Amino acid sequence: MQSFSWAPEHSAALKDHVAAGMSFSEAADALNARFGTAYSRNAVLGRAKRMKLVIPARPERGPKFNPPKRGKVPRKPSAGRDGEGGMAPPAVERRPPPRLRCVGISPHLVPLIDLEAGECHYPYGGDRDGEAITFCGHPCLRGSVYCAPHFHLTRGPAIESERPAGPLILRLVDAA
Repeated sequence: MQSFSWAPEHSAALKDHVAAGMSFSEAADALNARFGTAYSRNAVLGRAKRMKLVIPARPERGPKFNPPKRGKVPRKPSAGRDGEGGMAPPAVERRPPPRLRCVGISPHLVPLIDLEAGECHYPYGGDRDGEAITFCGHPCLRGSVYCAPHFHLTRGPAIESERPAGPLILRLVDAA
């Protein structure tokens, strides 16, 4: 770990490297090779910011990806220098949102402030901006925060167990 203060010659070398257009990673490698230090890229970046060094704009590297416009088929990219063509990401299909299941129950639409313990906490509304969220308000099942229809709606279809339900026999053994 380096100390919190940099030697003046290290700071001067950093200033020269940044002025030469080196990246902070390259500057860190050059400083470490020259002075035998172990500065990280982030340490060099922080020191350059504290020294208020002006970082010259670097030219962009590599091609930019422009996603295809709707309705247009993306072109196959041309081959690069080494003869291998790059692959464009696949177009993403927009699917309509899934239709939610509902139950045959008429909710009381109770606001959160008026919702009491023992009343169903299944939410309704809030889909549009500014729309209030209300709750079912029917009596809950024992041990749940939902009424029976909403409890079964949130748990999905019942799954049969692989083992039949029956008495369980436990055997006690002595520990050695």
